[in-house]
Amino acid sequence: MRAAISHKYGRDHRLGTQPWLEDSLQPGHFRGNPSLSVTVSQYMISLGRRKVRAGEVVTSARAMDEQTMKELYEYNVNFANEDFGPTSNKRKAEAPQSWAGSTVRLMLQLMFITAMLLLLRFEEVLRITWSDVRFEYYQPRRRRIRLMLPFRKTHQYGGIVPFFLYENPEKPWMCPVRAWAAWWHHCRYLGLDMNGYVFRKKMGRDGVSANPHDGMTADSFLECFRNNLLDIGIDPRPYGTHSFRCGGCQYLAMVLRWPLRQICTWGGWAENFDNPGTIFKYLLSWTDAPQLQREDYFNPDRAGSDPCTACGRTCTCA
Repeated sequence: MRAAISHKYGRDHRLGTQPWLEDSLQPGHFRGNPSLSVTVSQYMISLGRRKVRAGEVVTSARAMDEQTMKELYEYNVNFANEDFGPTSNKRKAEAPQSWAGSTVRLMLQLMFITAMLLLLRFEEVLRITWSDVRFEYYQPRRRRIRLMLPFRKTHQYGGIVPFFLYENPEKPWMCPVRAWAAWWHHCRYLGLDMNGYVFRKKMGRDGVSANPHDGMTADSFLECFRNNLLDIGIDPRPYGTHSFRCGGCQYLAMVLRWPLRQICTWGGWAENFDNPGTIFKYLLSWTDAPQLQREDYFNPDRAGSDPCTACGRTCTCA
């Protein structure tokens, strides 16, 4: 509510983002944005503390998991395309899955994988351009992706290190190289300008904008993401654009078993680790689905995990 009021005063009434302060030259007259006054700021801090003391828990977006990623991949890749011309409202109601075709789903699948593996916020994903992507061979017939982000919230003045992504043939639903190559070839097939945004504005039900500077918005992505979850029978309400950043952090920690320092370095968290609560907020959240039932923690007969592709072990300590 405060953000909405600040926006109203700042944009519509043209008061900007300056704090609400008394004019030194005209006592009794104030300038700036009233919503940004010291009194309101103190009240908001106090309100947050009172809500925590009352037992209210901050609700965050549910983390994306590998099984959901697999289901989305299988549905989107195997989606039977159809004639996406004009259609009636009756047909839309009878076939809700026709909100998008293979082109949009291919683009979404790439966004899902990129955001999850790189631990990106979605405003960072949406800003990626084709000039930031490099396809290269690091060994004969072994491909990888070099990705240089143009912007990061934690590195607004440069110094962004590149990301290197490799093939994962054992898990195609988590293979970034395959996803990037598929979207690159599809864009070339559509005749799109390869000098602009990678993720374009959705046009109609299965088209993307030909304008290289017409990128997809966060609101449009969220709508597509939730529609895609409905396709596979998952309630989309607990999920948000932050679900992939949280899910990627949990995937690296619990599936790939990366140490926390390595996750922090890869994700771009502060190098001095002065705010450890940030990463633990992603690793542990009451909104996430439980990985294990309570009675199975010490159960010697519980089912093993998926076989490790390197050593073949299926035990829980692998």
